[in-house]
Amino acid sequence: MAERSNPALPSNLFEGKTAIITGASRGVGRATALRLAEGGANVVINYLKSEEDALDVVRLCQNKGVEAIAVQADVSDMVEAQKIARQALERFGRIDLLVCNAGIWEGAPSEDMTEEVWNKVLNTNLKSAWAMTKACVPAIKKQASGAIVMVSSTAGQRGEANYSNYAASKGGQISFTKALASELCPKIRVNAVAPGWIETAMVRPVFEDEDYKQSVLNSIPLNRMAATDDIALAICFLLSDWSRHITGEVLNINGGAVLCG
Repeated sequence: MAERSNPALPSNLFEGKTAIITGASRGVGRATALRLAEGGANVVINYLKSEEDALDVVRLCQNKGVEAIAVQADVSDMVEAQKIARQALERFGRIDLLVCNAGIWEGAPSEDMTEEVWNKVLNTNLKSAWAMTKACVPAIKKQASGAIVMVSSTAGQRGEANYSNYAASKGGQISFTKALASELCPKIRVNAVAPGWIETAMVRPVFEDEDYKQSVLNSIPLNRMAATDDIALAICFLLSDWSRHITGEVLNINGGAVLCG
């Protein structure tokens, strides 16, 4: 397989802007924060539990010449979501970009799923997107333009057996994206990315079964799972003026494994 290139973003792509990324202490959120910092944005790193990881992301962003802060908050709680927006405004005076990335993947067959697990996934993945949008949109509207990206999933388009709660939450994000895009235009663009399999800690336990892992790789025409940076670059595209005439869309990032409309 040919070695993957590591394209650099222009250092002024997001210059002067402030971005909030939820669930940014690791995985896709971490990669997105680092790319936004590379592009010149000041970044707000939201995390739930791992302060050490979040502060490491802050340090790496600062090393790129921008300002960054970490804010601990449960983004499924409206009061906590407002706290993130408030701290962003207190530190940077503005909010331009929002990435709703916080998410969990926990399921069971529908007949065996508990109400607790159903609610936990829906609240973390979907309610949080509403809470963060409600908290941040008034500030974003004060800017000349702004952008929001939801991190959804192919599961939100085709479903996923034994993870009906996850599929419902990600499908809800897609419908929420389209509704918001209509509500907030022309000033704020709203789009979603829908990744397939990604190399993250969240899916690592599933791939302890090497046969299953190989079957997944065999189903992907590009013959590899996405790296977190693959998703981050797509998110940055949708946040930037490179996509200035795109809103209400879902960008599939799955190596050709799922051809979704």
